[in-house]
Amino acid sequence: MDTQWLRTFVAAAGAGSFRGAAERLYLAPATVTLQMRALEAEVGTPLFVRGRRGVALSPAGERYLPVAREALSALDRGREDMTRWRAGYRDRLRLAASPLLARSRLPRLVRRFSAAHPAAEVEVRVVASTEVGGLVARREVDLGLGRMVPVEEGLAAEPLHADPVVLVAPFDGGDADSPPPDWREILRRYTLLTHNHPIYWDDLLLLLGRLDLPLRTAVVTQVDVAKRFIEEGLGCSFLPASAVWVEVAESRLVEVPVPEIALPTTATYAVYRQAGDLPPAAADFLRLLRTMLAE
Repeated sequence: MDTQWLRTFVAAAGAGSFRGAAERLYLAPATVTLQMRALEAEVGTPLFVRGRRGVALSPAGERYLPVAREALSALDRGREDMTRWRAGYRDRLRLAASPLLARSRLPRLVRRFSAAHPAAEVEVRVVASTEVGGLVARREVDLGLGRMVPVEEGLAAEPLHADPVVLVAPFDGGDADSPPPDWREILRRYTLLTHNHPIYWDDLLLLLGRLDLPLRTAVVTQVDVAKRFIEEGLGCSFLPASAVWVEVAESRLVEVPVPEIALPTTATYAVYRQAGDLPPAAADFLRLLRTMLAE
């Protein structure tokens, strides 16, 4: 069987016509017709119901479509694997990481891992922490790095690093000897940018609401965007300390003490399947991650 027949079959099923498949695949319509006749002869049954407005899958075609897609997917994976092998890669590390981790800790980790494992290809998918567990559970990645415990069953969530939450505000130009601003005044003066972290906002807002402060809030769902808004004087926020230490050190943001409130602590989690079937590259990366955080 010619694998091109399968690609044409999948394209025709999606387009609902042989002409549409021809346009997608840059083939002549007559070529599509010939290929589909050959495929139907090979499988021994009609795969399409022909009509004046196009084609529709027959019951046999409906049954055969997932088989064709699976076969093409396997062929494509094999081709990609051979391409990596010819490029010198002998191992593979597939990671999923939250945006905060991808922009902060991950580059240094990947650099050290790649230096120690030059034959390992590294793939990184940057997704929201809420999506990390699903990718690991579906085996689309080997190891996840997120900021929350996943809800999917059969996964381990290993806490790697505790990260206190701090209140940050725009830097007002004061010097190091100036007293820190009062946190209540900061919350009165600035809009509180919320929900830029997947864990602590609901409980924290409930706690602040009990203090009878005149809060103005605005949802900003990305930490990096929230930081830029704060730098521009557009608000303040409670953010993980690891996300803002550079901006605080460079006097672009100021950390505001909040002694009257027990602020939450977040964590970085390594997410992997509990069955203990981490591929060698992922196991090595996790060991490196533990070592670097311990340092």
